[in-house]
Amino acid sequence: MTNSAKPRVVVLGANFAGLGAAQKIREYCGDTVDITMIDRKSYLLFIPNLPAVVFENEDPALHLRMDIFETVSGTNINFIKAEILGLDVERKEVSFQPNERVGTETVGMRYDYLVIAVGARLAYDRIEGFGEYGDTVSDIYHSNRLRNYLFSDQYQGGPIAIGSARFHQGNGAEGLEPYPGGSIPYAEAACEGPPLEGMLSMATWLKNHGRGGPDKITVFTPGKVIAEDAGLKVVHQLLDVASNMGFHYMNETQDIKRITREGIEFTSGKSIEAELKIIFPDWVAVDFLRGLPISDNMGFVITDLLMRNPKYPEVFACGDAAAVTVPKLGAIGHQECAIVGKQIAKDLGRLQAQDADQPLQPVTYCIGDMGNNQAFYIRSNSWFGGPEQVLKIGHIPYLLKMQYKNLFFKGKGIMPEWGLDFSQLVAEKIFA
Repeated sequence: MTNSAKPRVVVLGANFAGLGAAQKIREYCGDTVDITMIDRKSYLLFIPNLPAVVFENEDPALHLRMDIFETVSGTNINFIKAEILGLDVERKEVSFQPNERVGTETVGMRYDYLVIAVGARLAYDRIEGFGEYGDTVSDIYHSNRLRNYLFSDQYQGGPIAIGSARFHQGNGAEGLEPYPGGSIPYAEAACEGPPLEGMLSMATWLKNHGRGGPDKITVFTPGKVIAEDAGLKVVHQLLDVASNMGFHYMNETQDIKRITREGIEFTSGKSIEAELKIIFPDWVAVDFLRGLPISDNMGFVITDLLMRNPKYPEVFACGDAAAVTVPKLGAIGHQECAIVGKQIAKDLGRLQAQDADQPLQPVTYCIGDMGNNQAFYIRSNSWFGGPEQVLKIGHIPYLLKMQYKNLFFKGKGIMPEWGLDFSQLVAEKIFA
């Protein structure tokens, strides 16, 4: 044990998974542990709502940031703003460099429990031509660049392509069975809710600004079908809707070869002509995780369905850094945070095994903005071996999406336990 009088829990990352894990550990463990959270930035960006603010010409820096220091104030969770440099799982030590000022020293911190929630690196730098000719909505800089392109009359009214580069998934979830007879499948794209949301919102923007409609937009995927994690029934419903609206669709592109001024070339030999190219990249593991004995062949952290590493049971992972998180979806990370909190509480005698040992059963849960105060709602577990596939479209899913964001900020990241159940009831039963 560390020199601390209480077990020390170090949480790497402070976005959705990191903050969520720290809060769940505090909830289930009470004051029996010391919690330190480390991240290179001191704010949480509410990424799910980036497309919505972009197409409303709003700056996400002003509307979607939540200060971490303020968020954890009064919770007895210590936050350190620092660059994480390395991890020694044998010594149980994390090394980091505080980054408020250039030239600070390297610091080592020992832990009793470690939660890795650093997310993934978005590999735009691996796409030839992206910097010159690509756009996206994954962060403040790129969202504002796209927003300025659309609202400052730079867009010339040409064709638009929206889709994903190929995801290179590791082997860290092989053999896991979240549902009877199911598995954690291999995904061709890291998460395809954003391309679906982007194409529908883009079409609404074109119509509202007198620039055309869905027939200008091609959505593409490296896979056989887009958004395969939503289940084939839901996917076919979505594709029927999109086809009837006039969208173009290209599948099995394999990967993006290069982006040019004229369009996108794919490794499959296919290509799309496009003025505007909105791209979602490969998601790769952060550098310091690669080659560690806790990581798979691509650098994602290996866990069981209780989010523990099998060789180092004091090490947990949740969110996009975990090999089992496929697709890279916030709702799955939310499930994982609760599991982590319960597992540590069980170790400390705060929970019984029957209450804590409830393994991950991932659910693809996605609400995507479509513009004009409408959204689509997806809840499905069929890809993993479960029985459910649900799709709803209309004003109610939009209201749920916006209200979730409001509740998240008001509760400083702590969502009511009834939140997802209430959303399911409203979207699927009351307003079905």
